[in-house]
This record gives sequence, structure tokens and C-alpha cells, in this order.
Amino acid sequence: MHLKGLYHFSATIIVLLFFSVSAMAQLPRSFNSNSFNNLSSGNNANTTTDSQGRIIKRDAKKDSLQHRDQYADSITIYYRYFDSTRNRIIDSSVSDYYSRLPMGPNYHTLGTYGSAAQSYFFNPLMKAGWDPGLHQFDPYKFTLENTKFYQTTRPYSEMAYLLGSKSEQLISILLTQNKKSNFNYSFEYLFSSTPGYLKTQNNSHNSFRITAHYQTKNKHYESFFIFLSNKTAASENGGLQDSRKLDSLSSSLNDPYSLETRLGKAGAASRNPFNTTVNTGNTYKELTLLYKHHYDLGKKDSIVTDSIVRHIFYPRFRIEHILRYTQNSYSFSDITPDSIKYANYFNFNIPNNPNGDTIAYKDSWKEVNNEFSLISFPDKNNLSQFFKVGAALQNLSGVFDTVTGKHSFYNLYGLVEYRNRTRNQKWDMEASGQLYLNGLNSGDYAALVSMKRLLGSRIGSLNIGFQNVNRSPAFIFDPLSSFPLKNRTGFNKENLLRFFLQYENPKIGWKLNAEYFAVSNYIYFDSFFTAKQEATLFNVLHLSAEKKFKLSRNWYWYTDIHLQQTTGGPPVNLPFLYTRNRIAFEGNFFTNLFIATGLEIKYHSPYKADNYSPFLGQFFYQNAYTVNNRPDIAAYLNFRIKSFKTFLRLENLNALSVNNGFKFDHRNFAVEQYPYAGLWVRFGIWWNFVN
Repeated sequence: MHLKGLYHFSATIIVLLFFSVSAMAQLPRSFNSNSFNNLSSGNNANTTTDSQGRIIKRDAKKDSLQHRDQYADSITIYYRYFDSTRNRIIDSSVSDYYSRLPMGPNYHTLGTYGSAAQSYFFNPLMKAGWDPGLHQFDPYKFTLENTKFYQTTRPYSEMAYLLGSKSEQLISILLTQNKKSNFNYSFEYLFSSTPGYLKTQNNSHNSFRITAHYQTKNKHYESFFIFLSNKTAASENGGLQDSRKLDSLSSSLNDPYSLETRLGKAGAASRNPFNTTVNTGNTYKELTLLYKHHYDLGKKDSIVTDSIVRHIFYPRFRIEHILRYTQNSYSFSDITPDSIKYANYFNFNIPNNPNGDTIAYKDSWKEVNNEFSLISFPDKNNLSQFFKVGAALQNLSGVFDTVTGKHSFYNLYGLVEYRNRTRNQKWDMEASGQLYLNGLNSGDYAALVSMKRLLGSRIGSLNIGFQNVNRSPAFIFDPLSSFPLKNRTGFNKENLLRFFLQYENPKIGWKLNAEYFAVSNYIYFDSFFTAKQEATLFNVLHLSAEKKFKLSRNWYWYTDIHLQQTTGGPPVNLPFLYTRNRIAFEGNFFTNLFIATGLEIKYHSPYKADNYSPFLGQFFYQNAYTVNNRPDIAAYLNFRIKSFKTFLRLENLNALSVNNGFKFDHRNFAVEQYPYAGLWVRFGIWWNFVN
């Protein structure tokens, strides 16, 4: 973006923000974050709810003329994650921009949002059983684990729109409502599109999620429904042919878009944000339907208050069933492959193809999983304490381009789990195990033990635990898979052991974490088309600290520091140091105005970052190129007025260079031949509504 255009864009935004702040900050407060904290307003014996879940007075003498009470313009809303019993409140803060994005700040991409992403930290997949093996777009997706089930006294909506440089866009919608006090449904939509600033770099993600939660009035039967859909359309350019030509842009070409890339047809590129066509790249589609329901046996009781009888049910024994259906497809295609580029840059000879010059690889899967469990509640007053035992049958069918027909597989596995969050909330314990008894992944297992103890309101809490996973190689290593991996045989099961310790003291703002991994039979990719296995045991240590310092009345310093070290000479390259810091001016002004503004600085020490294979969708180990970047610097202005939030960011300020004039052309690199953009502007609004 030229400086002149940037000046006019920034000036327009600042003027609009000024008038918005001046007008809205003086409005009376009828909806604010405090209303989220009132989790007990719907439990008053003198109130009830109407058909929309709204609070109304109980008045036996005026059945047809019921009036709204003092809570008429407030809302009580909370949620819990799928497979969790802990209620949480909605975050209304504007301190951290990344709390509004699917992907956290500890990930790097191939240069643009929406492209393949990898964590700076050692982050192996701690999951047993069947796995297709393609996870480079996971940070952007809706998943079962991050699904939220809401409970609200009023219909609630949240809408967001973000606009960035080069037509980057992000749209987010959330709608949730209680039709009755015992029935809630919600709808979520997330769309992101980044045409990019280099050729063949456009990325588009579409995600839908629908949930429903129902419980009978007698509390015996409860059900949960989830529908998930994720579609990723990511064009791949293989990186620049010669990144050194970036240095000559300021004097000649002046636009990185004019540089040639290693994949994609020259001149056949578009920056249309609504164009999701992938001529060269990956298209992934994932669909999940889940229905979880249970029937409880237990004890009935009642409480009489103010002549009103409240009926209570205490579950003691539960029969549970979970039905999950998934349908996934993963494909890479190049409709105009250049045999010279493939040979020069990827050492790959294009095979003869009956479909013409097009290169295409595709794996498609269908899964039906039935899980049955029996659950016991030892303490009738504490549903967060239970013991669970169950078994599941997983049926899989796959279709691959390399072979004809459909191939079927199955897995039979058992599971056991114990959880206990004590009634005084001082202990939080969890122990779970999963063992694959027969089928495709026979012998796989996963175990987790975690214990958390509240040491005191001033001392904080301590959490310790361990995980052990023994897992089969992902299916991309199987000879049936269509993806062009050259060596697929001889891989044994991986074994990963993780010990962790977490200390948190909210009173003084400290968070300390330690992770220790012991890994054997580690499978990794080492080129664009090959993989290896490291049989020797190696270790990874990860230490981190997080702290909020108050510098003065409204000035704060947020810091995250991570240290990583490997032993045993493993094929794993990690930055020894990663840190994220924010110097922020924050405060509450004009009654309803909350402001957070300042600088954000991210830095990692030099390291040999993994390269990327677009054909396999994998980051792979390399030991020749070192990424040595400047600290990543962004200036931001965030504010909230009641339910309206705005975020304005100027990113990649570190690209400033004065050698060829005042330009932002000193770019950092994600991996070899994948540069980040120069100055990048993002402006977004988040707005929630109560109906």
C-alpha cells in the first residue's frame, strides 16, 4: 500500500472513530459486560420465563397481563464447551485482538491469513486411532472440542466484520436463543478470504455450526446436537522463484505481485476476494453430525420457598449414547502444471496422466461412530464428579484415486474416565483412558491424568499431570492414500509422553507453565515427497511465563515468554526463544468507553524453520535455511462502547526501510521463499445485540 493511499485511509478511519466515540460514549448504559456476570438472575422464585426465555414476574392474579421486571433490559448468558460441565461467561474485553480470531498469536503462516499454519511450539498430535494426516488448516476450523452450548434468558446475536489490505475480509456471525428454558439452539458462521499480495496466494475458509440442547422438564432425558461444516480453498504458489528479487522492487517493479512463483500459471491470478476457485492448491471439505443423548436414573426431591414448590432431580446413574457421522475429502490439484518448474524446484517428474496435464490427488472418507457408556455419580449434589466406562465401534470407508472401489475399515475401542471437581472447588481431577482393542488401529491407546488444586485466593492454583499416547501412523502414510508420498512402508507406532505443570495466580497476574515431552518412533517429513522415522528416544522441554505489569495509572505491560530446548539430536527445529509483548494504554472513560491502545511486539530467536510441501499439505524438516527476522511490530487501537467493539491495527511496522526512501519493504520471512507482506492495515467491528 502506497503511503499516500495509507494516509487517506487512516485519516478517514480516525475521523469516523472520533465521531462514533463522541456520540456513543455519552449514551446511557443499558447493556454492558456486567450483565454477563449475573448468572443467578433467572433463579428468583418470584420470576419465571416466557416462551422466548425472557424473565417475567410471577403474578397469579394477572395471568394475561404479566409485566417485565427490573431485569427487562439485561441478559443472563453463559456457555459450556462440549464435553465439559463448567459454565463460562462471554468475554467482552478489548485488550487482546487475538481473542477475536480463530488462530492464536503463537502460529505462523506462509505469509497470509488463511494459508497453512504451524505453531512455534512443539505441538504433536496427542490422539490415538485413525487420523487422515492433514492438519495444516486446523487453527481456522470449527471443531467438536471448541463447540459451545449456550444458556440465555434473551435472544443474543454477535456479528463481526474485518477488512484488511488487499481486500482481506473476515465475517463472523453468532445467533443463539432459548425457545424454552430447557431448549437452546445456536447458529455460527465464519468466513475469511485473503487474496494475498503474491500470485496464487488466495485463501478462503467457510465454516458453519448449528447446535441444539434439550432437557426434559423432569430432568431425566437430555440431548445435544452438533452440525459442523468446514471448507478450505487454499491456492498454493510454492514460494517465490527467487526471493532476492524483492530487494529490487522499490527501484523497478515496485509490486511483489509481479514476481514469479514456483507454482501456478504466470499471469493467471486474481485478487477477487469472492473467488474461491483453486487452480493450483488444496481443497478440503469436512462435515460432522453428532447426536449425544442420555437417560438418567436418580432421586427426586423438592424445596418449598414462599409457598412455591421447586422439584429437584439428583442423577445417580446415566446411560449415554453418542452417534457421530463424518464425511471428509482432501484434494490437491494443479490444472496447469509446468514440468520444468516441478523438476527444478521440487525434483519431481510429472507422471503420464490419462486426464491430460492435470495433476490431482484426493482421499475421501466416511465415518460412522457409535459410542455407548454407563456413568455413575457418587455424590448426588455434585454432577461434576462421575465415573464413566464405555465402548465404541467406528466404521470407516475410504475412496482413493490410486485404487478402484471403496475400502472399508473398522475400530473397536474401550474407554474409561473419572472426573471430580469438588464442591468447594479446591480440587479438580481428571483421569481418562482409551484402548483400541481390534481393527485398523489395534493396539493404539491414550491416557491422561490431571490434578488441579486451589492453594488459596492469594496463592493461586497448581495443575500437574501427564499424557501418554501410542498411535498408528496417519493414513497419508498408507500405500492406499492418493497423495504422492514416495516412501510409505516400515513405519512403526509413535509413542509420545507429556508431563505438564501449570501455576496460575490471578491476583498478581502470573501464569507459569512447563511441558516435558519424551518421544520415540517419531515420524516426520523431510522433503516435498518423502518421510522418515526417528526411532531413538528424544526429549523436548518447553517453559513459559505470562505476566501483566501495571506501569502507571493506565499503562500496562503484557508479556509472554517461551523457552524451548531439545535433547538427543532430534529432527525437530524450534526457536529457543519466543516472546510476545504489549505496551498498552487502557482504561474506562466517559462511563461507557473502554480503550486499549499501544504497541504489540512479537519476536522469535533465529532457527531453521520447517519448509512446506503443498502437495502433501505438510511442513517438513530442513537444516539448510535459517529464518532470522526482525521483531514483528504492530500498533493498535481497540475500544468498546457498550456492546460495540472496534479494532484498528497497523501491522508489519518492522518492514520500515529508509534505504530507498520511506518504504515498508524490509519483509520478514515465514519460511524459505515465503515472505510476509509489508505494511498491513486491518479494521474490524464486533457488535452484539440483545433482542
